[in-house]
Amino acid sequence: MASRLLTRGADSVGVSAPRAHLHSSLPGHDRLAAAPGRSYVGAVLSNRSIPGSTVIPVLVYPDVRAAVAWLTAAFGFSERVRIGEDHRSQMRIGTDGAVIVADAHGERRPPSPSSGGHTHVIKVRVEDVDARFEQARAHGARVVEEPTEYPYGERQCTLEDLAGHPWEFTQTVRDVAPSEWGGVAVDE
Repeated sequence: MASRLLTRGADSVGVSAPRAHLHSSLPGHDRLAAAPGRSYVGAVLSNRSIPGSTVIPVLVYPDVRAAVAWLTAAFGFSERVRIGEDHRSQMRIGTDGAVIVADAHGERRPPSPSSGGHTHVIKVRVEDVDARFEQARAHGARVVEEPTEYPYGERQCTLEDLAGHPWEFTQTVRDVAPSEWGGVAVDE
């Protein structure tokens, strides 16, 4: 399998792909280089074996099948690809989101409640945060924060799933300029 490391100044982006997947019909197929001012590869090939999302969290659970069942019932996700009976599962979130549920193995472990704090929070945009909150609570999600409206135009709640992963569900209730609540838009 061929691998390349794309560089742009001090930045680098790792890309590992079999050469067979780099089709000669694609523009620029002979070079994988980030354009000046960009820190990513412009073309990503589609592959039915991996979600099409740009960012795909991989979360570790002690029981993959139980996690899939719970995430389906509590959060309304759906399974798209199963890899082995208890190794991994790719889950759909809405129309374009995804998460991979992975088994605990070696250094991969679910969050430890005894360590305190979190190393991550997964934010999911939804149409109705109150409905998602009630659905998840009915399935035993631990409530971290009840639905609350914020000055930046979002109504959000935070819940922990059966393995302790924190999920923040957010519903846009109005469009608000970042300057209205103290934020600074840096790309305008």
